[in-house]
Amino acid sequence: MVIADRRIRKLDPKDILLPSGYKIEIFWTELMTPINLMITDSGDMLVANSGVLTGNGEVGRLTPSGYQMIADGFHPPLTGINEYEGNIFVSHRGAITVIKPDGQKEDILSGLPSWGDHHNNRVVFGPDGKMYFGQGTATNSGVVGEDNHWVKSYPFFHDYPGSDIELRGKNYKTKNLLSAASEDYAVTGAYSPYGISSYPGETIKGSIKASGSILRANRDGSQLELIAWGLRNPFRIKFDKHNRLFAANHGIDERGSRPVANSPDEFRIIRSGMWYGWPDYTGGYPITAPMFKPENKPQPEFLLRRHPMEPPKPLSRFAPHSAAMGFDFNSRTDFAPIGDAFIAEFGSEAPTTTGGKPAPRVGHRVSRIDLRTGNVSPFAVNKTGGAASATNSGGFERPIDVVFGPNGEMYIVDFGIFPPAREAPAKTGVIWRVTKA
Repeated sequence: MVIADRRIRKLDPKDILLPSGYKIEIFWTELMTPINLMITDSGDMLVANSGVLTGNGEVGRLTPSGYQMIADGFHPPLTGINEYEGNIFVSHRGAITVIKPDGQKEDILSGLPSWGDHHNNRVVFGPDGKMYFGQGTATNSGVVGEDNHWVKSYPFFHDYPGSDIELRGKNYKTKNLLSAASEDYAVTGAYSPYGISSYPGETIKGSIKASGSILRANRDGSQLELIAWGLRNPFRIKFDKHNRLFAANHGIDERGSRPVANSPDEFRIIRSGMWYGWPDYTGGYPITAPMFKPENKPQPEFLLRRHPMEPPKPLSRFAPHSAAMGFDFNSRTDFAPIGDAFIAEFGSEAPTTTGGKPAPRVGHRVSRIDLRTGNVSPFAVNKTGGAASATNSGGFERPIDVVFGPNGEMYIVDFGIFPPAREAPAKTGVIWRVTKA
């Protein structure tokens, strides 16, 4: 049974299963598409509104007297915020902007390759004092096609590699999205603008602002560097207490000119100078493996003639379409083993991303990752196993971030009902709080 009016959200913590000894409660409600929670050293709770429903990304503060807006006008999607020495760093489409203590805004990085499917993501600060962030890819699997509706606005945009690559010359034919004539077709190659074919042995020059990469810069945006690439969408990155950098990376969808089936999401340790496999590997395996063949469609082929290296295996894999998002590391023995990661799983966007198949029963939960083994286990999950609005329950809709508070409590940011109803968007975002019982 589906709720008749999806703008109305039922909330009931009892509909969420937790391990024995934990309890969950509603901490904050009526937020608009919250994507990230940040707790500053001074105890301020800052929340980011992605802006995908309103067209206006926003940063606010949660206070005892209610929600207070700090700044808005950010280009959606706003993907994350962080704070350093009183300055708030905002990642939004194509740019990183600093909100200064006096409220003034300054763009410190712009021109990032974020006009396609994925975008530049939340900034974190490394032990070297520099800022690091993930940059997503323009396309699903390396080829601009009919699934990329942004091509009409940005017809010359495409993916960019992090080092010089040679192509195999594999091209893909689709209906021409840029022509009104039904008989018109476009032939597009890898790492090329829509309608531009490739040829065997063609060399594509590498770029610092590479698609599917981890980038680093000074806190003023200067000296931008490429750390690693070959990731599809490193939505969230974070350093642990040992100064190791981890990333939650999304798998390839079953859509577009080059669909890939059964591609897992990944949790990876990021090391400088590495290539992590996209667009020719997923989960550490070549996409030419039979398990990645979509039903009634061709086996995916390599796009690159030679690969920069054999990509490393991820620490952890998630079920395809789980959409692993924000995560945090536990630091208190009274909550869970020290160092374990807890990660939000947004859930699929079926049928668009699954080749027309119904939504799989994955995601819509928070999972625990044992960093010693890479084992992933459910931590907080709806009793129904699916999104609350799809099952008329009061639990999670779209968990998108996990943050530990100063007293060891866990906050889970729930994006809200997505996709929303066609009517005027409602504030269905929620923050949940988990403590030891």
